[in-house]
Amino acid sequence: MGEISPDFPEYDNQTAKVWDQLAEWWDDKIGDGNDFQNYLIEPATERLLALQSGEKVLDIACGAGRFTRRMAALGASLTAIDHSEKFIKRARERTTENADRIEYLVLSATDPSALASLGQARFDAAVCTMALMDMSSIEPLISTLPKLLKPGGRFVFSVTHPVFNSGSSHMVAEQHQQDGKIVISYGVTITDYARPYAYMGLGIYGQPVPQYYFHRPISLLFNTCFNHGFALDGLEEPTLPEELKGQSRILLSFDNMPTMPPVLVARMVLK
Repeated sequence: MGEISPDFPEYDNQTAKVWDQLAEWWDDKIGDGNDFQNYLIEPATERLLALQSGEKVLDIACGAGRFTRRMAALGASLTAIDHSEKFIKRARERTTENADRIEYLVLSATDPSALASLGQARFDAAVCTMALMDMSSIEPLISTLPKLLKPGGRFVFSVTHPVFNSGSSHMVAEQHQQDGKIVISYGVTITDYARPYAYMGLGIYGQPVPQYYFHRPISLLFNTCFNHGFALDGLEEPTLPEELKGQSRILLSFDNMPTMPPVLVARMVLK
C-alpha cells in the first residue's frame, strides 16, 4: 500500500473560485473577530509563535489580515499572502496602523514557484491561521517552507480539529436525569476519521455558498511536515471558556462543550 497523499489538486481551481465569492461576505461577518478567534485561535497561536520584535514573518492565507495586523502590532515585519484579490484588497483597506511593516501580496500557497519567489531563508517564522483545511493542496507549501525559513525557523498553524470538528463529526445532545434534575449533555460523534477526504460545508451559518474542506487526520498533517524536515515542538487544543456555555442561540455549538477542543494549533520547527 503506497503512501497516502495529503493533496486534492483536482480541487485547486474550484477552491479559489469559492473564496473569491466568499471573501467580502466573510470579512463583513467576522472581520472584527468572533469567539473562536478571540478565545481559541489567536491566543494559542501567539503563545506558540512567541514573536520577538523585528522578526520577519510569512503569513500564509492571511484573508483580510486580522492576524497579520496583530503580529505587526507586536513588532514583527510581515509578508502576508492570499490567493484572493478581494481578501488582499480588504486587508489593505483595514491596515491603518503599522502599514510600513506589512507587505500584502496576491499569491497562491499551492504554487511552489510563486512561493519560492518570496526569497530564500528570508523569514524567521511562518504562520497559517485556520486555512490548511481549506487548501486543496498543502504539499507545495510545506515542501517549500524549509527554503523560505531561516535555519531553525518555525511554522505555526491552526486548523479545525480533525477529530472533533470535521466532515463526519456530528454534534449531539442527550437529556437525562441526574440527582433528581433533568440534565442535557452535549458531545460529538465521529463516523469517518482515518482517511483523507474532501467535502463541502459552512464555516459560518448563513454564508452565501458552501466552501470546500479537506479532512486530513492528524497523522497525515504532521507526517507531511515531518517528511520535509520539521519537528513538532508545541501543541495546543484550546477550548472555549465555561462562562460562554448557554450563551449561544445555537443549541448544538462548541459554546456548550467547554471540554471539547474545536481547533488544533501546532508549532513545527526546522530540524
